[in-house]
Amino acid sequence: MQANLHQKLGQQQVLSPQMRQGLELLQASSLELSQLVQQALVTNPVLEQESLDTPLEEEVIAEAENDPEVLSNLDDDYRESMICESRSTTPSISQETRDFLYNSIVAPKTLQQHLLNQLSLAGKAPALHHAVETIIGTLDDRGFLTESLEDIAMREQISSPLLLSAKAVVQGFTPNGVGASDIKESLLIQLNKRGLHSELAEKIIEEHLRDLAQNKIPEISKTLKTTHEAVVEVLQHVSKLCLNPGSEFDPTHNPQIQPDIIVSNTRDGVLQAHLTGAYLPKLSISSNYKDILSSSPDSEVRKFLKDNIRDGRVFIKSLGQRQQTLLNITEVLMEKQKEFFKIGPKGLKPLTMNQLAELIEVHPTTVSRACTAKYVLCPQGIFELRYFFTSGVENSEGEGVSNTSIRNSIKELIDNENPKKTYSDSNIVTLLKEDGVTIARRTVAKYRDQLGIPPSNLRKKF
Repeated sequence: MQANLHQKLGQQQVLSPQMRQGLELLQASSLELSQLVQQALVTNPVLEQESLDTPLEEEVIAEAENDPEVLSNLDDDYRESMICESRSTTPSISQETRDFLYNSIVAPKTLQQHLLNQLSLAGKAPALHHAVETIIGTLDDRGFLTESLEDIAMREQISSPLLLSAKAVVQGFTPNGVGASDIKESLLIQLNKRGLHSELAEKIIEEHLRDLAQNKIPEISKTLKTTHEAVVEVLQHVSKLCLNPGSEFDPTHNPQIQPDIIVSNTRDGVLQAHLTGAYLPKLSISSNYKDILSSSPDSEVRKFLKDNIRDGRVFIKSLGQRQQTLLNITEVLMEKQKEFFKIGPKGLKPLTMNQLAELIEVHPTTVSRACTAKYVLCPQGIFELRYFFTSGVENSEGEGVSNTSIRNSIKELIDNENPKKTYSDSNIVTLLKEDGVTIARRTVAKYRDQLGIPPSNLRKKF
């Protein structure tokens, strides 16, 4: 057997540690960025925090020749640039450190923690207390007990009657409907707690819940030999109940949002944008370490400080570039989507990231990274930057209409429809065409589904 050796020449793009760091900072959300800054302060001794409340902004130096303090700062910058001309490779943050950093973000209270807090105040006997803890630990994310009490009793060596009592205790806790075995039991628990339980409501939930969800009021009333009004009353009560009691403790249900940019109107009605920077301290290179570097005879100390000063300067520069990119993107959005900032979502125009990238002369992936998990606060509310990018169609006058604007028009039509004579998707196509927007019926159905709006027959009220 003969081995063949082949030599191949190729090109491969390799990102430097500084470029990787810049991309990481650019893509980080405000909460992640705050953690990255704190991590940099811990790992780089020459970085120091000037003020927790001062946003990171570009410094404007005016009349420097008449300001001794500014001259001193300029001298520091000159010394840093001279010191940091030569560099050595510094390893990037390890995966272990990065995992620790992201895991250190404070997590919201879980459903189990919420229930255990209530248990701690309930003052139950030790045996029952332990059984309730067992039930709580067995609940799924929705707050349902999907495992049978018999299986739990066998596994945990707890008597079934005690577990039954423990289940009843959990069902008495908030959120209402927790501790049920399924949706039907959960709805009945919620009706009981609201004082709305009735024999008819129980029968409809137990035997006709699917028909109720499909708004089949005539069929239910005929089968149960009751009036339309009685079934509609039950429907109104059930529609106010929660199908997923544990949803409020889902960490993705109500994520913490920190706006990165604020867009406001001046007294003259001109839009202006500024970075919040509320989560960013102002960073600088410690003058003490610069002095040590310039005077230390130890070559190892000089190399260590030289590398850290260089990396600190790169980190500060990357932060500044991130902030400036966000500001550049927002300023273009204010120009291209100015109708949105006047009248809201209906004024949104078609715009792609590629188009914006050309305007600010960066790569489209830079815009994509910069817009990830970044939010702008404006008079219309708080929106992710990605919200302002949307495709669209032309109206009868040849003007661009964004898909987001069309979705809002569909929602507005349905919100204002007669509940006893709801609009079909075909009706909505006709109404939109009257406003100069022509789209297919299947497109209306798709947008309606995206908005979480049921079809006309399920929206109809009797």
